[in-house]
Amino acid sequence: MALWVPVCWLFICSSRNVSEWLHYSGDVQTNRYLEGNPLDRAFLTGLLLVAVLVLVRRGSRVLALMKANLPILLYFMYCGISFLWSDYPDVSFKRWFRALGDVVMILVVLSDTEWYEALKRFLTRVGFVVIPLSALFIRYFPELGRAYSRGGAPTWTGVCTDKNQLGITSALFGLASLYYLMELYRRPREERARGPRFAYGIIVLISVYLLYAANSATALSCFLLGGSLMVMTLLFQKARNGTILNLAVMLAILVPFSAMFLGIGSGLVENLGRNTTFTGRTAIWRCAIPMVGNPVIGEGFESFWLGQRLVDIEKCIDQGLNQAHNGYIEVYLNLGWLGVILLGILLVTGYRRTVAAARFQTRAGSLRLAYFVVAVAYDFSEGGFKMMNPVWICLLLAIAIVPATPSPATLDISSDGQDRRLSTRPGRIGPLGRNKLKEDVLRIERVRVKRGV
Repeated sequence: MALWVPVCWLFICSSRNVSEWLHYSGDVQTNRYLEGNPLDRAFLTGLLLVAVLVLVRRGSRVLALMKANLPILLYFMYCGISFLWSDYPDVSFKRWFRALGDVVMILVVLSDTEWYEALKRFLTRVGFVVIPLSALFIRYFPELGRAYSRGGAPTWTGVCTDKNQLGITSALFGLASLYYLMELYRRPREERARGPRFAYGIIVLISVYLLYAANSATALSCFLLGGSLMVMTLLFQKARNGTILNLAVMLAILVPFSAMFLGIGSGLVENLGRNTTFTGRTAIWRCAIPMVGNPVIGEGFESFWLGQRLVDIEKCIDQGLNQAHNGYIEVYLNLGWLGVILLGILLVTGYRRTVAAARFQTRAGSLRLAYFVVAVAYDFSEGGFKMMNPVWICLLLAIAIVPATPSPATLDISSDGQDRRLSTRPGRIGPLGRNKLKEDVLRIERVRVKRGV
């Protein structure tokens, strides 16, 4: 039951706020970026409090998770401190408190005793709702699933608020379903249940259809990059060679980077239907970057796009904005170079962890690598390192590690009913002896393989 709390959180992050679903604006329409919506605030605070209660009951497992993922905690601690120098400290602190909810929900998922199954249910429960529902809205309820650009052109939004969000949502949940579909086909034939195969296959097909029809070039590129690496590491053992895998990941990241920022392979951008200004993004960057008062510490967490700065930039660009459309520049605007460095530490740590996970095919290893590459590439042209953004949540899930817990093979049930832990260090064999330990370990591993975990 506890898993439904992060499921509700991710559903909101991947679609619309509660107030938007209920068409409730309250009394904050004219100042919504500063004040927020009371209904959304109350609902999300309730979810967060329930999640904290769950974590308190799982005390020891949660503490172990936090110790194993210190780079994530360090980044969020700096984000929290940055409200002190924000022009709007109350707004910055409120947004940091909401951003902390992303970490809390991830801890709820990964602190589950069967964390891999919890992760699977977490992603599929949301994906099996937002993907088909988006297609349903677009096809049969256009007033809910479509919108119009400033020029009057129709765009597909599905359950999301804009086409870019629909695109990346389809990419993330499409990758998850593709991974679990391929995982099913890696099992013995008699264990390939027909129902799950059809379910995952349908979600993958609908996701690809939405990616194509939404015309989100960034999301489509990310899906192809992440999906290619995932399929490669799952199907081909040679691709899991350390050198080959590192080269493949670097290539997947450098190709879009060079096409967008170095002018190398700019035809790739044009082939995706975009010009070399990335639909006006370069003008936003030129206007926003000089407005940072302190390049070292930035303007404070989620504080840049507020007040007079926002008014001046909108006059300069002649369009409404609430982000820089580049995750790395967005972090610089809000947190300065110090924030960029901490984010870099986070990404380098995540790179090492996800590559190792895919190389040795640990649980969800290939999916974690795909999510990492998607997040890195997506933030070249969109702001994905933001609170309650599904890209950010999936990145944190990908780079987080779950400490190993004692398996039944490391316990000796004595005649008096008490457990004695067995040491696996060389030279210190537990009371069952080395041969018995090996037999138990092999037995547990065979059970895990049979269950697909």
